[in-house]
Amino acid sequence: MSTVQSTVPEAPVEQQGRMTHNQVLKALSGMLLAMFVAFLSGTVVSNALPTIITDLRGSQSQYTWIVTATLLTSTATTPIWGKLADLFSKKLLIQLSIVVFILGSMAAGLSQSVEALIAWRAVQGLGLGGLQALVQIAIAAMISPRERGRYAGLMGAVMAVATVGGPLLGGVLVDTSWLGWRWCFYVGVPFAVVALVLLQRTLHLPVTRRDVRIDYLGATLLTAAVTALLIWVTLAGSSFAWASTETALFLGGAALATVAFLVTETRAAEPIVPLRLFRDRTTTLAIIASVAVGIAMFGSSVFLGQYLQISRGYSPTEAGLLTIPMVGGLLISSTVSGLLITRYGRWKIFLVAGSIAVLAAFALLASIDHATDMVLLCSFLFLLGVGIGMTMQNLVLAVQNTVAGSDLGAASSAVAFFRSLGGTIGVSVLGAVLSSHVGNLIRDGLVAIPGAAEAAAAGGGDVGLADLSGAPAPIQELIRVSYGDATGRIFLISAIVSVVAVLAILLIREIALGTATGDERAAAERAPGSRVDAALAAESAGQPVDDDAARGGGAVRADEAERIAEAERAGAR
Repeated sequence: MSTVQSTVPEAPVEQQGRMTHNQVLKALSGMLLAMFVAFLSGTVVSNALPTIITDLRGSQSQYTWIVTATLLTSTATTPIWGKLADLFSKKLLIQLSIVVFILGSMAAGLSQSVEALIAWRAVQGLGLGGLQALVQIAIAAMISPRERGRYAGLMGAVMAVATVGGPLLGGVLVDTSWLGWRWCFYVGVPFAVVALVLLQRTLHLPVTRRDVRIDYLGATLLTAAVTALLIWVTLAGSSFAWASTETALFLGGAALATVAFLVTETRAAEPIVPLRLFRDRTTTLAIIASVAVGIAMFGSSVFLGQYLQISRGYSPTEAGLLTIPMVGGLLISSTVSGLLITRYGRWKIFLVAGSIAVLAAFALLASIDHATDMVLLCSFLFLLGVGIGMTMQNLVLAVQNTVAGSDLGAASSAVAFFRSLGGTIGVSVLGAVLSSHVGNLIRDGLVAIPGAAEAAAAGGGDVGLADLSGAPAPIQELIRVSYGDATGRIFLISAIVSVVAVLAILLIREIALGTATGDERAAAERAPGSRVDAALAAESAGQPVDDDAARGGGAVRADEAERIAEAERAGAR
């Protein structure tokens, strides 16, 4: 047995980077279903939210927090799940995250108030954080970057159907009298149970065991910083003025928590977000782009359903059907780009084209109002789907191809973390902008409606459809027009943010896709004679250690590991 093979537990042959196509599909079946459940749960409620808020008598800010609560907890825990994947069994962690998701989903469906629903959605997010990060990590561990592109179409298709097809399913459930909105939370449970069984039967990965050092303080500080910022965005302008003592306290607290988090990460033995990853140019730029992609993914689906139902008067099912062009664009672009990446080994051109398509789509969507032609709107959504399909998965691929094998878990979860963070902040900020602009438009419009002063409270920007249906006809029309005309502004903000994504992707340096799996690279990095081996020897002798070599040497280290792993495979043959 070779030296490299003896450094890690022997994996089944189908998990050693020499898998046939059928073996890959078998191993992926449970993980793809788990990924489907994760993304479905986040989008299936989008078209049901107006009905949920009406039934539970909620407000505009609560409308946003039903989405934000899940995003916040999944964002905060994603790096923790990623770090645990570097320490424990990836298979066991995926199954654990599914169980947490099932418990949160069932409790959310039983909620009798908006406050309870938000709390259980937060629990649901704990499981989602694990699913979103761990599935990507497990795939990276058993399939090489070059071959991963071949299956990116499958992953993209699953994410497309769940991310954008979820609103359609949610609309059908809401419009079905014997089911209702509570089934938006129950519907993912059967899929999750099946995923548990499939994972037990099909997923086999070697387990790397070492001392566990979880950065709980870092996770707490990070959550505190993001939460303070989101609460401030939600309450400022309504509960207190933008320029006020409360604003200073929230922003000051967020800033202090952020600084404390950065200091903690520099000293933690196992930081949840290793700052050394940001030394690599590709990782840093991909993370910046991921924030913008997060806004594109979550913001478009959340507020598009609100626009179609409140302003245009469509039912939840009809609103879901109108998102099919986005599903189609996402399916086509993710599948085709994945196949072409595997064939030619080039990936940057697809990232550039995708980010430009996202920017163009948001710029076009910024022009919509209460009377926009629906054919035109659907064409904008198709373009947005094409852009997201080419960027979402390929940003993760670019990072996984660059970082060291031992950092795959941390790096993959970092990209997922910042994408979720972008979605969390995006939904909260865009929701606050929409609420404020709608309120201003309604107040201005009420002036022209005789006897409308006493009805101002009913139309004061509250998203509750009960208030809308109970208001006089002129005020109903004013509310619908106001929501339609205000929606374009949030897409304009998204377009401005997308410019940052385009610039970041243009600056990424393309590195040829490797053919070694994540496990092979991690083993090769510890092989005698490698840079990592030399660094560890120097550390044992009390000599100065190149931290970049010892803990995350980026592309150079990944290239070296690639060469060693290739030599190992050649020797085995």
